[in-house]
Amino acid sequence: MPYLVLIRHGESKWNALEAWTGLTDISLDEKGRKVARKDGEFLGHLNFDRAYVSALRRAQQTLDEIKVVLGREDLETVKSAALNERDYGDLTGKNKWELKKKYGEEQFLKWRRSWNYPVPNGETLKDVYLRVYPYYKKHIFPDLKAGKNVLVVAHGNSLRALVKYLENIPDDKIPNLEISIGQIYLYQINSEGQVISKNILTPR
Repeated sequence: MPYLVLIRHGESKWNALEAWTGLTDISLDEKGRKVARKDGEFLGHLNFDRAYVSALRRAQQTLDEIKVVLGREDLETVKSAALNERDYGDLTGKNKWELKKKYGEEQFLKWRRSWNYPVPNGETLKDVYLRVYPYYKKHIFPDLKAGKNVLVVAHGNSLRALVKYLENIPDDKIPNLEISIGQIYLYQINSEGQVISKNILTPR
């Protein structure tokens, strides 16, 4: 039964500053590269047939580090903006904790974790879901159905959207889901698209 592995990219320079990054194309910092290499070590027992990655640099750099550790620089890779991070609109570049202090925890959590609460000039998680799950169904799931092991490297919110789809998480429960930087979700998926097993790995 094939594996689907989801990885959130390593720490970026803006992650380190606690700034909302969104679609800003920021590179990994050295800590982020180290976590990515650790991810690769965790996955050394798996042989991947294809990788999917967002169009943003921090995800691609994470995948590059993983490929080196696995000795799989030749791994076929598909890049797609459908897997990009959520567009945080007018919040992009602003410090999360300063905004929380200014607007209060309730407003902050609505912006950060809610399903369909808008940020000014940006996307909701629902908007992200509506680009991620069709892409998964059209491109990624056919690989799994064909018995291929697939690696997906993307972002906190694009992966939250995909996990919501895979696990059928209700809208009102999705605020409770957080995927940490560098965290690995390891699934086995059957030919009907159902999750048969799940394991979460967090490199330190």
